[in-house]
Amino acid sequence: MAQGKYEWKFSNVGGVPRVNIETGEDITHLGELDQKMWTVLSCPTKGLEIDEKTLQQIDADGDGKIRVNEVVDAAEWITKALKNPDLLLQQSDTLSLSDINQDSEEGKNLYNSAKQILSNLGLEKDSISIADTSDSIAIFAKTKFNGDGVITENSTEDEVIKATIANCIKAIGCTADRSGIDGVNAEQIEALYTNCADYVAWLSEKKEETLPYGENTDAALAAYNAIKEKVTDFFMRCKLIAFNSDSTATLDVSATKMEAISDKNLSACTEEIASYPLARVNANKELPLDGGINPAWESAFADLKKLILDVDFAGKSAITEAEWNSIGAKFGAFEAWKAAKKGEVVEVLGEDTIKEILKQNKKDELLSLVEQDKALESEANGIQSVDKLLHLYRDLYKLIKNYVTFADFYTKDGETKAIFQAGTLFIDQRSCDLCIRVSDMAKHNTMATYSGMYLLYCDCTSKTKGEKMTIAAVMTDGDINDLIVGKNAIFYDRNGVDWDAVVVKIIDNPISIRQAFWSPYRKFANWVTELINKSAAEKDSKSFDSMTTGFQAQTANVAAAPAEGAAPAAQAQPFDIAKFAGIFAAIGMALGFLGSFCVSVVSGFAQLSWWQVILVFIGILLLISGPSMIMAWMKLRKRNLAPLLDANGWAVNARALVNITFGATLTKMAQFPSVALQDPFAKKGMPAWKKALIVIVILAIVIAVLYFMNLLSCIGFPFHEEAEAVADTLQTVTDTIPAVDTTAVVE
Repeated sequence: MAQGKYEWKFSNVGGVPRVNIETGEDITHLGELDQKMWTVLSCPTKGLEIDEKTLQQIDADGDGKIRVNEVVDAAEWITKALKNPDLLLQQSDTLSLSDINQDSEEGKNLYNSAKQILSNLGLEKDSISIADTSDSIAIFAKTKFNGDGVITENSTEDEVIKATIANCIKAIGCTADRSGIDGVNAEQIEALYTNCADYVAWLSEKKEETLPYGENTDAALAAYNAIKEKVTDFFMRCKLIAFNSDSTATLDVSATKMEAISDKNLSACTEEIASYPLARVNANKELPLDGGINPAWESAFADLKKLILDVDFAGKSAITEAEWNSIGAKFGAFEAWKAAKKGEVVEVLGEDTIKEILKQNKKDELLSLVEQDKALESEANGIQSVDKLLHLYRDLYKLIKNYVTFADFYTKDGETKAIFQAGTLFIDQRSCDLCIRVSDMAKHNTMATYSGMYLLYCDCTSKTKGEKMTIAAVMTDGDINDLIVGKNAIFYDRNGVDWDAVVVKIIDNPISIRQAFWSPYRKFANWVTELINKSAAEKDSKSFDSMTTGFQAQTANVAAAPAEGAAPAAQAQPFDIAKFAGIFAAIGMALGFLGSFCVSVVSGFAQLSWWQVILVFIGILLLISGPSMIMAWMKLRKRNLAPLLDANGWAVNARALVNITFGATLTKMAQFPSVALQDPFAKKGMPAWKKALIVIVILAIVIAVLYFMNLLSCIGFPFHEEAEAVADTLQTVTDTIPAVDTTAVVE
């Protein structure tokens, strides 16, 4: 790529310095931009929100990738074809003919081709659009010649030539004309006349001696070959019997074989029967002609008899092997002639038609028509170039903005979307605009974690289109409580078509600092909930087991009740005061420690002013949520879209950061009006004046306690000493109590 002295302008976009492509002059000098400064080095031609035909026209080598040099070549080509390259910024699908630069040879060809298109379509206007060039069949439908070297029946008014073209298509094959009609080219015309001449020359070599059975020779040879091997097998069996008569039962049709299939449906045993000898073998080594033929071979033998045997051996009831071999000798000359056959491809036309084609000899006229058509080749090819011109005129600047700078992604208006943004996902009272098609899930599994984004992978199904696809939606605002695998949503593609979406995978990362603030409390609440559920489940299980065990024990006691006069049951244990003293001592110690802690906290707060208390509470909140918020802030600043695009086959050359401010524009939360919404099914609560009164009373008690504690502290009341004294007393009482059986206490 040539490095020039063009003065580029740069901006800091998405956390990275990027070049500004804002004028047609910038596009003209695109080849001078250092490749290291391009945001993208390669992108796929499929799965993007841009006309795939445009991308295919830019993809010069057809490898399914758009590379830097191909973008540069396209930019250089179209900027030379236009008088004013600034027109590319309009991204219009209609181009005025006067804007085509006719100072160059290529520009003149484009202009003439555009005029030819309008003429072929019967349009009288001074501009041309993509709609005009999109249907090549319509462009060439009314033309005799279109530069592709293919002529059709519409290329001539001569009925003989039309018939010859039709026969050529029938025998040699066809080539589709640009008009969409089947036609023929020069090679096919040459092949027609060459094969016709060869076939007629071959026919001329046919002589009487080569046709031993006249016009039926072909059918006779087919009948002979159909049964030849079976007849040869028959004569070999006969010779073996003549050699050893004891082998007759083995070589002939044995009764055992017949018996094996006798209980079956014999019409379904044709293959088995066909394996038997052609006729009953005999020591005379003669093949009977008047009957006794294997039923499975009767039809084939009848054809042979009619075409050959009745001709050569009329009146005979049997033939020998030598007579049979004489038949094969007759076909020698005929088979040699058939092997030398040429031009068989035109045989489908029939001998008379072939000779008529050679007699009329329209070959030179046909080839002349082909040459007339080829004379317009450059003009016709120019028509395809006009289609390329219009696609680049509309889409090249859009591609450049998404390839060189990512300008469409980082737009401020919020309406323009990048070509990799597939549409909008609506889920959990929010809409997500950053949704990307997933072309390779395996690569996403590897690359997605490096993006630092909260991702929802959704399988989408469109009943309207009858298609399925997978998208990755980036969540950048809101909460995550209700975002779970299996949740249903609606996805709208860029054309407004709705798709049923279901979450199939979640990559968990921070969404916002607000969410990070509540994250520790949410985790703690989840932990407590799980702990309570686990404890409740364990207690329920123990209770059920205890009840079951008690019931079983009671049943056993009833069954084992002592008979009259038996020894009395063991006496119940007397009440143990030591056990209950231990229980009360333990409870007293716990209350003592709790009281000591509360007194310490209250006395500490009592020495603070109200604003200091607020600061303490704020400090506690920051101590809990601060680490989570700091980590979230660091991750949110580094969210990078590049790994997701790389997973889709892009080669992104720079970071594509989605910071907190920009991320807030990509996910929009539901905004409800600030009005009092009355819920008719809401639980009836106490009146507002009662709630206010309770709050006032509680505040008064708290203030009174704080004031009292502060007053006692001022006169030197020893809170901590009293608490310690209570604890010491409880410990002394505990020490005086005998050792307590822990199991008994628990029970």
